Amino acid sequence: MLPLVAQLPAAAQETPKEEDYFRIMKMSAPEGTLLEVGGLAVLPNGDLGVATRRGDVFIVENPSGRRPFFRKFASGLHEILGLAYKDGSLYCAQRGELTKLTDTNMDGKADVYETVYAWPISGHYHEYSFGPKLAPDGSFFVSGNVAFGDEEWWRGESRVPWRGWMMHISADGSTLEPWATGMRSPCGLGMINGELFYSENQGDWMGSGGIWQVKKGDFVGHPAGLRWAQEPNSPVKLTNAQFVASMDERRVKNANGRFIKPENVVNEQFKTMFEMKQTLPSLRTPAVWLPHGVLGISNSEIVPIPEGTFGPFAGQVLIGDQGQSKIMRVVMEKVKGEYQGVAFDFRGGFQSGVLRLAWGKDGSLFVGETNRGWGSAGDANEGLQRLVWNNRIPFEMQTVKAMPDGFEIEFTLPVDKKSAEDIASYSVESFIYKYHPVYGSPTVNNGPCEVKGVKVSDDGLKVRLIVDNLRQYYIHNITLEGVRSRDHFYSLVHPTGYYTLNNIPEGAKLAMSEVSTKNSAKAAAAAKAAEEKAAAKTAAVKKTDAAKTAAAATKPAAPKVATYEEVKPLLAKYTCNACHNADKKQVGPAFRDIAKKNYSNEIMVKLIYNPNPENWPGYATEMPPMPQVPKSDALKIAGWINSLK
Repeated sequence: MLPLVAQLPAAAQETPKEEDYFRIMKMSAPEGTLLEVGGLAVLPNGDLGVATRRGDVFIVENPSGRRPFFRKFASGLHEILGLAYKDGSLYCAQRGELTKLTDTNMDGKADVYETVYAWPISGHYHEYSFGPKLAPDGSFFVSGNVAFGDEEWWRGESRVPWRGWMMHISADGSTLEPWATGMRSPCGLGMINGELFYSENQGDWMGSGGIWQVKKGDFVGHPAGLRWAQEPNSPVKLTNAQFVASMDERRVKNANGRFIKPENVVNEQFKTMFEMKQTLPSLRTPAVWLPHGVLGISNSEIVPIPEGTFGPFAGQVLIGDQGQSKIMRVVMEKVKGEYQGVAFDFRGGFQSGVLRLAWGKDGSLFVGETNRGWGSAGDANEGLQRLVWNNRIPFEMQTVKAMPDGFEIEFTLPVDKKSAEDIASYSVESFIYKYHPVYGSPTVNNGPCEVKGVKVSDDGLKVRLIVDNLRQYYIHNITLEGVRSRDHFYSLVHPTGYYTLNNIPEGAKLAMSEVSTKNSAKAAAAAKAAEEKAAAKTAAVKKTDAAKTAAAATKPAAPKVATYEEVKPLLAKYTCNACHNADKKQVGPAFRDIAKKNYSNEIMVKLIYNPNPENWPGYATEMPPMPQVPKSDALKIAGWINSLK
């Protein structure tokens, strides 16, 4: 007798989800232990070092087992936001120093707390310090958050050296070398193939989050740290005066002499970051943008996937997100000497904000979590979990590579050729962000990129797409809703990737004679148009004077309020549900709490386009302006929110 699965038609099988391949497992901590995790480090013997924002460090023995044992190793430290192991000691970044923790008498607890190097702090709450990340030569990289103004509370400031900078500390701790600036909130540091990268969050001057490569002397976008660029030991040559001469900081005062918070201006003449790079050559644009609200809102730890781990994704990169409590996957390549690549969703559903990641000896991924003061999609305020692969291969885009005339997509499993050779299975569009002092940016310069031809490899593992209107430095949203797997007719677990096209490669282009141009959508659209035309003709014939009279006598109906099912796709499309939940506080307030403000629908639409964070004190993450939402859709969303009263 055939197994049940073999008896079912291929299309009847439900496509598996993320959780069918990657299982989230909770790690039980001792009662009363709050694991607001700020740092993770795996020791040579497989034990796990866990640092917390509350200033404790634990060593977890048997961390991948059913009963891990937690031992307190150190305490009394200040807001630890990183942890590394080197030569028998643990190193952590506190607010104002890199600290070495050593157990010299071998009793299982640190008895020597040593300042490796201290840097200035002003005492501002937002002056977090992140790291360290070890370089191949044993030296350390740490990064410093900016502070924020008093009157201009929205504007990042570097009150003391080296806030808004990446700092390089020698292996012996004898020297601190300013390395690069332009950072706003550099939470995630990563070493990839011996090169330094960092992740940034959306904010002022930062239209969206992303991953930047960081080389000595770079300026990556936020101007606060330029205050110290003229110091004798600064490798950054761009000065604050040069930046201000090139960019409008929007330091405008009202009639009372008070500064006015910069807001997004619709239909303005704006600059993008890559356009400003022509004027400011030291400005480094992201290797990969992580579109805000889609691929996270507070990007964090960057870790390469080791060989032999997580199957087809070995050698790629994972990056956490604190606000959306999830992990994304990034695949980078070098084109014309510059990194670029594609980003996908990977695994969501963690119990709190994902801040730190570390690989266990068994190939599972330790995930350290926290959300105090920052907010996250997870229900808990803290957590330590483990992500485990079940050795089944999901149907995914394994890689996307830029081609002279489009993209090459490689799959983890062979595709169904009929679906893959149909142009209707693909859609590509591109967009970018403004470079301005406003908190975040709407997507701008959105434009379609027509898929003109498809070539599927003989083994079904690769697809070449000829794509029109490729744009350098733009983000290309590549969606494969119609592609199915060969064996089970599954759709892709994650059908959308976002490719940052910093350079279009040279090389041979495909000839149209080599590709399929079949497009089932065109045929379906033509048939539908003919059907609608016939229906309209029939309706016109049936129209009567009685109907006109009845219509005239009828009072205008009240506008219909959209149901949740009707508004749900809009909430997803415009990333509203990235920060808001119907009933509970998340990164932003609950929709039901917004309804209690008694805004009219029109006022709510204005606040969607230009939010006023002063209306919601106590929320650490500002809502970005969303002028790209059509007014008709914004009114539907506003009407539904107000129906929750």
